[in-house]
Amino acid sequence: MERTEIRSLLEVINQQVSSSVLGGMDDAYEELETMGLITINRDSIQWASAITPAGIAYLGHD
Repeated sequence: MERTEIRSLLEVINQQVSSSVLGGMDDAYEELETMGLITINRDSIQWASAITPAGIAYLGHD
């Protein structure tokens, strides 16, 4: 993913307490998780993601 794509997806996730993993976006979310920028909760039927401190730092937010 390009930096602009990463930032865009992280901004969406950051705006929500728990962001549902959108259909067809599994690979993108898993890539962000591999980078340590989000965590994915796979325990529920609908996977959900949350931004990590590293993801917040990537966005430059306090």
